[in-house]
Amino acid sequence: MPAITSGTAPSDGKSRPTSKDVAKAAGVSRSAVSFAFNSPEKLSAGTRDRILDVAKELGYVPNTLARMLKAGQTQSLGVLLPQNLARVMENPYYARFLTGVGQVCDEQGYTLLLTPPLRDSMLKAIPYAAVDGFIVCGLEHDRGEVAELRRRGIPFVLVDSSPHEGVSSVDVDDEKGAYEAVRHVLDLGHRRITLLSFDPGPERAERGYRGPLARRMAGVARALEESRMTRDDIEVVEVPATRMDGFRATKKFMAARPATAIVAMSDILAFGAVDALHDMGLEIPRDVSVTGYDDLPDASWMRPRLTTVRQAITTKGRTAADLLFSAIRGEDQHPHQLLGTHLIVRDSTARPSATD
Repeated sequence: MPAITSGTAPSDGKSRPTSKDVAKAAGVSRSAVSFAFNSPEKLSAGTRDRILDVAKELGYVPNTLARMLKAGQTQSLGVLLPQNLARVMENPYYARFLTGVGQVCDEQGYTLLLTPPLRDSMLKAIPYAAVDGFIVCGLEHDRGEVAELRRRGIPFVLVDSSPHEGVSSVDVDDEKGAYEAVRHVLDLGHRRITLLSFDPGPERAERGYRGPLARRMAGVARALEESRMTRDDIEVVEVPATRMDGFRATKKFMAARPATAIVAMSDILAFGAVDALHDMGLEIPRDVSVTGYDDLPDASWMRPRLTTVRQAITTKGRTAADLLFSAIRGEDQHPHQLLGTHLIVRDSTARPSATD
């Protein structure tokens, strides 16, 4: 191996060594240095080892990201999140969803990049994510973020949106799920019902409910109509989808207008409701019945075990990732995948007591 002189290393001792420095010190071409890191089978074992030894001594590290961008591939998928990471990590729903996405990434040899809003803007976050494609959570096809992905030619798949021609998407049968949850408490005889829902955000004032929440509200309305009721006959409380917000909201509405049944539009809100009811000295389901939506693992472990709507969250993540890889390979036919839901009746629901 040729000696490494002081002239081969950067003179100031601070600049990052380049492939040109390695090539000069090893007595090879820059192409050979590239082969040593990217296609070692194209070099003899001796040449490859010499180059790697020189690179190590110089402290040279290939700029993998630059190389991937130049090749037009990053070997990474992005998940565009609607909330900041702290809020996302509070909700075990996302852990299940990302498990499914991660399983497919592992199979394909890809890394996974979580992309939360940048300065409260999902649109601003897109240019900073070096990925081959995005799974977009909770946005409609007409949002500015989706238009930006189209403008940049980045493959993407929508999750928990609405079906739209020319866009791949994955959803669950939210209308059926919400219908079954409300129908269940109505069939038990409850009429003083509070619907504990996640906050749809400021867009609701302009466009009404959209995406999964629109479908769930349609299911709620259908179940009520079959019992000759309307949404005016129940209380609807909308809060951020966190356990603490579910706890606080339940304490507030139970003090003002006690319900005999709480139908939560997510398990995380239902968990908060159960916490609040226990804190208030109320017994579930004797005093209040509670249903959730998602069937997270804790739903079957809590006491009482939670009646909830099961959706295949991990399967949803896997399906979204599979569709995105098809789009990246140019095989995308813009399919829409609709996954089923199923009401799981456990111990948190019962007929209202005779005094109600």
